[in-house]
Amino acid sequence: MLKNIFNKSAIRPALVAVPVSVAIGSMVALFLVLLNWAIHFRFGHIWLLYLLPLAGIGIHFLYKLYGSSAGRGNDLIIDEIHEPGAGVPKRMAPLILITTVITHLFGGSAGREGTAVQIGGSVANWLADVFKLDGEGRKLLLTAGIAAGFGAVFGTPITGAMFAIEVLTVGRLKHDALIPCLVGGLVGHLTVWAWSVPHTHYHIDVTPADYRFYGYQLHLNFMLMLKAAVAAICFGVVSYGFARATHLVKDSFARLVKISWLIPAFGGVVIVLLTFIIGKPDYLSLGVAPEYPGAITIPSAFYPGGADASSWIWKLVYTSITLGTGFKGGEVTPLFYIGATLGNALAGVMSAPVSLFAALGFIGVFCGATKTPIACTIMGWELFGPQYLIYFAVVCLVAYLSSGKVGIYSAQRRR
Repeated sequence: MLKNIFNKSAIRPALVAVPVSVAIGSMVALFLVLLNWAIHFRFGHIWLLYLLPLAGIGIHFLYKLYGSSAGRGNDLIIDEIHEPGAGVPKRMAPLILITTVITHLFGGSAGREGTAVQIGGSVANWLADVFKLDGEGRKLLLTAGIAAGFGAVFGTPITGAMFAIEVLTVGRLKHDALIPCLVGGLVGHLTVWAWSVPHTHYHIDVTPADYRFYGYQLHLNFMLMLKAAVAAICFGVVSYGFARATHLVKDSFARLVKISWLIPAFGGVVIVLLTFIIGKPDYLSLGVAPEYPGAITIPSAFYPGGADASSWIWKLVYTSITLGTGFKGGEVTPLFYIGATLGNALAGVMSAPVSLFAALGFIGVFCGATKTPIACTIMGWELFGPQYLIYFAVVCLVAYLSSGKVGIYSAQRRR
């Protein structure tokens, strides 16, 4: 294993990953600034939601005219790492950045990870040509590009590195990519930090610790662990449902609507009608910043009463329709929302700590949908601290095992 990690063929991609990750981190920083502007601009101009169907049509034609193979998104990058040949077009980065901002400007329920990963893959592939990398070197740099994009967009550099390695093939790790990916994740994250672009911070209310590990206090309680394991089964089942729902929406609209540009238009109309029926805009867009005082968001789910019992269902429906009908963005932040609000609801049923179960749902649903239990355990450490690491590990493992074989990335391979 160590021989694979320090393979000579990985040294040059690791060195090249430094300037590549600076470029990726800078582009992700720009994306985060534009995304924040778009979301808050819509907050001040709520009528923009009515134009969501037209925005969907615009996104469709942008990809039809300029997208080429870029419309395959993350799956194209994963396929290119497995079997190089088709290439990752340079236009993927600016196109996904622009169309994701459009999606959020008009209220579509999507995330940002897909955008960051596609920026990472596109920039890495372009600079692989500049630095004359091909074969295994190009594969490693593309993988490092994924790590840089993911680490930069969420402020989780180690998670970004492990996610890039783990997401390619379920149950198998690409050890020779570890050093390039660590470089990519760290440099991408530090670049966003250097641009002074902030990330959302979360907090678990600390309870008295029962165990110490290398100076850290770890909370360990058998009954609470049992409750967390039961909740993890729910997280895995819901992540499976999310993956199937998105595929179902996409296939159903493709079968029922023969004029392709009408698919995002109908998707936008459904989102607008759902918002009227529910009577509040809480499930639009990213779900991190509150549109009004008391709105249900990911941070609010960490507090008692911060989410409704049905919040996770509505976010799942909104996001499946948004992404399944052709709007752009990512799945991961909506998965965080679904998981955190589901954890909030389960905490009430199980008489468990709300903030802890929101955090467990946050990483658990993400884990089940992406099949990346190691990366998600590390994400728990990076975002919420090491005190509950044992819970993070158990929940991610159980969610992974109970989420079935269907994930959100169709190009992901199985061992």
